[in-house]
Amino acid sequence: MNSTDQHLSADETTLVGSRFLRACLRQPVDCTPVWFLRQAGRYMQEYREIRKYHTLVEICKQPEIAAEVTITAAEKLGVDAAIIFADLLLPLEPMGLDFEFQAGEGPVVHHPVRNAEDVRALRTDRAADLAYVARAIEKVAAHFRDRLGIIGFCGAPYTLASYMIEGGGSKNYIHTKQMMYSDPTAWRSLLDKIVVVLEEYCRLQVEAGADVIQIFDSWVGSLGLADYREYAFEASQRLVRSVQQMGVPVIYFGVETTGLLTQMAATGADVIGLDWRQPLDEGWRAVGHGHAVQGNLDPITLFAPLEVLEQRVHEILRAAGGRPGHIFNLGHGIVPTTPVENVQAVVRMVREFRLK
Repeated sequence: MNSTDQHLSADETTLVGSRFLRACLRQPVDCTPVWFLRQAGRYMQEYREIRKYHTLVEICKQPEIAAEVTITAAEKLGVDAAIIFADLLLPLEPMGLDFEFQAGEGPVVHHPVRNAEDVRALRTDRAADLAYVARAIEKVAAHFRDRLGIIGFCGAPYTLASYMIEGGGSKNYIHTKQMMYSDPTAWRSLLDKIVVVLEEYCRLQVEAGADVIQIFDSWVGSLGLADYREYAFEASQRLVRSVQQMGVPVIYFGVETTGLLTQMAATGADVIGLDWRQPLDEGWRAVGHGHAVQGNLDPITLFAPLEVLEQRVHEILRAAGGRPGHIFNLGHGIVPTTPVENVQAVVRMVREFRLK
């Protein structure tokens, strides 16, 4: 059961749920909540031990192991939220697209979607196959109860469509933009199918105990503002509103989004994730103070000496100015060789900070 029985407007004053959840709703908190993108990963020895015996996808598909990885990371860091260990691409499989992670290349989709016929072949009736993620969330929620916020997530329609079309990582998104521009009917049909699957996928996660859903638009920074408005905004807005109707707040996150923030906020997402490329106060002004924000330490700053790291952490907290609705995080995910002790130090720095 979630900490909120219905979607709460940010101007409600009753304190409910975890510190993290209250911040998502722009309610007062005793101190700024903190968690980290990719907080369970190869930089942790415990995770590396598990990866000796299991692939990433195997971990995702075994709820006991996915829950263990999620819980271990959250407890070791002492953060305010646990994000379920899963992968953005999991919904591709029930839609009929097989993929694998190849060493040094990242995810590879074996039969990319390149035309209207490929789009028509995609299925939308097998989202229930993703129930293993919901079972992992149930275990994490039962472990933490109301002590931490539980975050479920999915990829945004544009980002998942790009993976499907490109067949993996991309620098220029040529195939994706070719379909957008040359066959907008097929493009919109593809986004529609993705939204149908993601709605059911998110519903499974919310019903399992997710307090918040984060929508990752990892590749949206490849779009200019006009193309975002024309080809990506509506599908993201539809997904955001659908998830909110399930009774939980939504975090909408992208990378290289400085020029898109105002339009991303127009989706109505409760929280907008900010990357590290602009000061937090500037990003928050672009988003509008009617939204909470999440971010935005450069993840590579975690390699800096502690005095430099503390300076950067304090700059972000001062930029937030103590305004309700700031969730401290990175501007992107923790990278594999990051010193764990520096991540733990950031948590302490956030906890101990007092605005003067």
